[in-house]
Amino acid sequence: MKLVAGNSNRALAEAISQYLDLPLTECAVRRFADQEVFVEIRENVRGADVFVIQSTSFPANDNLMELLIIIDALVRASARRITAVVPYFGYARQDRKMGGRTPISAKLVANIITRAGADRVLTVDLHAGQIQGFFDIPTDNLYIAPVMSRDIKERYTLDNLMVVSPDVGGVVRARELAKRIDAPLAIVDKRRERPGESEVMNIIGNVAGRDCLLFDDIVDSGGTLCNAADALLANGAKSVAAYITHGVLSGGAVARIEASRLDELVITDSIAVTEPIDAADKLRVVSIAPLIGEAISRTALEKSVSSLFD
Repeated sequence: MKLVAGNSNRALAEAISQYLDLPLTECAVRRFADQEVFVEIRENVRGADVFVIQSTSFPANDNLMELLIIIDALVRASARRITAVVPYFGYARQDRKMGGRTPISAKLVANIITRAGADRVLTVDLHAGQIQGFFDIPTDNLYIAPVMSRDIKERYTLDNLMVVSPDVGGVVRARELAKRIDAPLAIVDKRRERPGESEVMNIIGNVAGRDCLLFDDIVDSGGTLCNAADALLANGAKSVAAYITHGVLSGGAVARIEASRLDELVITDSIAVTEPIDAADKLRVVSIAPLIGEAISRTALEKSVSSLFD
């Protein structure tokens, strides 16, 4: 087994390497003067079972090209099997036609990764479950609920908690967490007028006097979470915190979260942690290196991955 890492999230790759007690394969990923990506695998990988760790987060196109070119280099170096480990799968929000003459970019990216030579994909909390079906190769979608539920049990008194889905589309994900911590579920009904902007319309469920935990897969601008927190508190919630898998946090999102009425925002390191996130008082990062490391180990040993979530 070999581990290869791109440049998108070296800290996570090194943590996975440490968990597996397996050093990262020496791999040079650099740019020419015109920003073309060049990759050189500096160790023998012939016949190896190779796992390429690369999130396709910002800058999404650069990191996607790194992933594709690393896969191509491994194919030409005669690797036996190549697994693309993509903790954060970019373009996942474009999983359906949003209107006339618009693309389904998640399907396009899935096709490109497959055609580049990947034999299987390992990812974390896809924005929509049907994206697994966009790939014509085996795809494991790791659920973050077990990691978050352990953290919640260590930090909260469970008898007053209520899990809240920030929109109707995330109900299945939120229900899974609520089941694990034996908490009731509420839903924020919202209307999104345009990308990146949302207006809370109603709260489905009685949140009065409850410590509410918003649970979702992606936080980008932070507007949805801040609006949801305001609405929950206006409906009598005692406190509001949020657990989110992928901290995209673009633009002024960190400052918006810091100024919000949220007590805390917990994210994972599926996307590289930046200095503003490190410096923020209300942001905390939970590592998914053990989860991904265990999934890689089970994949290499041909053991069940789904049993991780039993």
